[in-house]
Amino acid sequence: MPTAPVIRIDVPGSFPWGVFHERHPELVRQVLAARPYGPAERAAVEALLAESTDGLLEPPGPALHDREAWLARGVGLWGRPWSEAPFLWAESWFHRRLLDATGYFRPGPWHGIDPYAPFKDAELAGEAVDGELAALDALADLPEEERTRALLSSALWGNRADLSFRMAAGTEGAAVPDPVADDSEPLLAALARARGGTVCLIADNAARELLPDLVLIDHLLAADAATRVVLHVKPQPYFVSDATMADVLAAVGRLRAADGAAARAVGERLWRAVERGTLRVAAHPFSCAPLPYRDMPADLRAELSGAALTVLKGDLNYRRLVDDRHWPPTTPFADVAGHFPSPVAALRTLKSDVVTGLSQATVTRLDTTAPAWRTAGTHALVQLHLRA
Repeated sequence: MPTAPVIRIDVPGSFPWGVFHERHPELVRQVLAARPYGPAERAAVEALLAESTDGLLEPPGPALHDREAWLARGVGLWGRPWSEAPFLWAESWFHRRLLDATGYFRPGPWHGIDPYAPFKDAELAGEAVDGELAALDALADLPEEERTRALLSSALWGNRADLSFRMAAGTEGAAVPDPVADDSEPLLAALARARGGTVCLIADNAARELLPDLVLIDHLLAADAATRVVLHVKPQPYFVSDATMADVLAAVGRLRAADGAAARAVGERLWRAVERGTLRVAAHPFSCAPLPYRDMPADLRAELSGAALTVLKGDLNYRRLVDDRHWPPTTPFADVAGHFPSPVAALRTLKSDVVTGLSQATVTRLDTTAPAWRTAGTHALVQLHLRA
């Protein structure tokens, strides 16, 4: 296993530094504006922001139900400046603490209230979603392989407001950049080989991005590309927009209530698939751990090892798959993803520094023509590793 320096948050002007010093203050402002939190909750959120930008890592207090797990995860970090923590770890701890500050885990009126739900709900209810779901009607008559390819593309670009089902249906006029790495054809072949088996999809974001994930799942089940799909979501709100079971229910409900016949049919089939067990939703606690997938617990490893294929969606899952390090971008994807217990595919829009598996020619071209290509969300990749 090759190694590289862990990405940290202590370099002013870097992307991780900007997350803590620019994005998190704006996030806190939005969270406090979206709910009428009381003085205690507001003070706790503001204190967390101050601590995370210019303070020390305070160990979890005795009231945290997962205190022992976090004490173990932070060995060697407690009492040190936040700036010395790994980026992935620090982000995870910040969002765990934000839930605690807003009262999500404490008995009381705010118990179980998702602080990010207003943002997810607004996106899912947006008028633009109506047009996207209506575009599913244009995909219904495509040959199976062509439809699979289109829905994979929709899932890849699902978190782009301007690219989704309409792009896949050929009705979107926006220019689509080629993936910086594209294993789409081997992935289609892997899905064909998965017939009769279980496909796992580890979700990323809720709302508008979750819709194409669910439509892809429905297609895999309806086309017999999988006899069973396991959709992994977060057991609690995480990283602002990450999907939970509540978000899955909301997205299925949005499909069932759509104007378009194709979208409504997808929603009804997904509902029945959950009832029958051909679609199972899982929410393992490790989904919210600040650790790479190579450190997954034995029970999760055993479950994923039985999958014919696991599809990882999004930037955070990619960071956890390859480890959040300053890899040379030409590092072979297989070298850093080979630990995964099943054949694994990554569908990712790039929104952070880490990337692997690129050719030197691609890196040189992107560095020259689009300096922010790693973090701007304007480029994507499809990568596949098949276990030997």
